[in-house]
Amino acid sequence: PISALLEAARMVRVERCNAVAVVAGDAVSSMPTADFLRRADAGCADPEGSLPSPVIPHGYDRVARWQMEESDLTREQLAMVPVLASRQAMRHPLSLTEAPLSLDEVLASRPVAPATNLLECARRADGGAAFIVADSNFIDATLGHDALSSPSGVASPQLGPFAARGGVVVLGGGEASGPLYPPPRISDEVFSCEHAAGSAYSEAQLLPSDIDWFGLYDCYVRALEAVGLARKGEGGRWVERAHAATQAEGYEPSVLPVNTHGGLLGFGAPWEVPAMYNVIEACDQLLGTAGQRQVGDVRRALVYGNGGIFSHSAVAI
Repeated sequence: PISALLEAARMVRVERCNAVAVVAGDAVSSMPTADFLRRADAGCADPEGSLPSPVIPHGYDRVARWQMEESDLTREQLAMVPVLASRQAMRHPLSLTEAPLSLDEVLASRPVAPATNLLECARRADGGAAFIVADSNFIDATLGHDALSSPSGVASPQLGPFAARGGVVVLGGGEASGPLYPPPRISDEVFSCEHAAGSAYSEAQLLPSDIDWFGLYDCYVRALEAVGLARKGEGGRWVERAHAATQAEGYEPSVLPVNTHGGLLGFGAPWEVPAMYNVIEACDQLLGTAGQRQVGDVRRALVYGNGGIFSHSAVAI
């Protein structure tokens, strides 16, 4: 979906398209488990068979174990990620999460790979999402001005609440590709997320410190480092600090301006849709309409989408 967002923005900017709709939907919760596993395994299958079923959790697990070997990342810090996601998701009325997880619950859940348990996997869900990227002149001519561009400061009544506030603008983006699955011997060169994030920051002429809100894929610790929230090798410590800072039920959203909707682990993950949820939550944050999830005055947001097992990354600001 982030690649589609960037392509839609390019079509409007370069090909003079008036409006481009980006739509995604999938139904993996209602799919029989055997069919789900067969489809998931086929998407990232290792032809040499070094990744057993379920392939995707084992692929991310291979990365997690490598990170634990190469840095001070601990097993407990990894397990804190779904705890954080559940705390965030509790504040969104459409999330699948009904109660926050505890660290003990995550560590006690059924193992699905050597260093990954069931509650550390994205939550199967049915769902869909859509957004429209449009030329502002086209909107002005057909539906009228928003509150920002209207001479009177009053938005056209033909505009919906999102467009009436001025919408949001894509400042920059980046994409990169790597191996379909993590090879047996991992190195920093196999990851695409850092390259995509670097391209996005370069095009937008911004730094990580300029971003107020982040929507990340829940390949969480590596993504935190890739987008600059944590230094290389320090993602686990970042997660642990966030875990401590969000212990109180009424913590301020600005304490954790990441995946305020809960992400794949907390909100839900229809296969082709989750990054769309990142975009929609980013729009809510930028327009100040996120309710109890609102992170202060958000001016710039970064959204990251990942395909495969870090195989393709796309970042938009």
